[in-house]
Amino acid sequence: MTIRRYGDAPKPGQTYRRRPGVYAILPLGDCILATHQAAPTPEFQLPGGGIDPGEHPIAALHREVFEETGWHIGGLRRLGAFRRFTYMPEYDLWAEKLCTVFVARPIRQIAEPPEPGHTAVWLPFNAARTLLGNPGDRALFAAYAGCQGLLARSTFVQKQRP
Repeated sequence: MTIRRYGDAPKPGQTYRRRPGVYAILPLGDCILATHQAAPTPEFQLPGGGIDPGEHPIAALHREVFEETGWHIGGLRRLGAFRRFTYMPEYDLWAEKLCTVFVARPIRQIAEPPEPGHTAVWLPFNAARTLLGNPGDRALFAAYAGCQGLLARSTFVQKQRP
């Protein structure tokens, strides 16, 4: 099975370490719950991250979403996967990130994000499709939103607001 690549092609001669991760699209109303990461480059992201050795992917998703947003989630369903080749300066690591994306329900905010440099934000659907920081996140969000008719609904709702 081939997993689609988004972003830059691998650099010839560069060694990459495979890094599996899990991420979530968290819709509520006409927005999604995202995280804004301040460093190393400020960007909006789908909440999630790397799976620790020996950790179950679903447990990793719950942990990462909580760390980056302060929210508990439920009703998970796998949406798809992609890979990207990138340098991760926080780990001084060239990584082949294998990103599995789920759709889940944000249930309740328990705390502010405990992970330093992260802020929970609500992005309107139309903003999310352009503001999410990497092309894989944007593509899977657009596929999800398009299948759900959410982008059209979001445009309608936004136009109806005073």
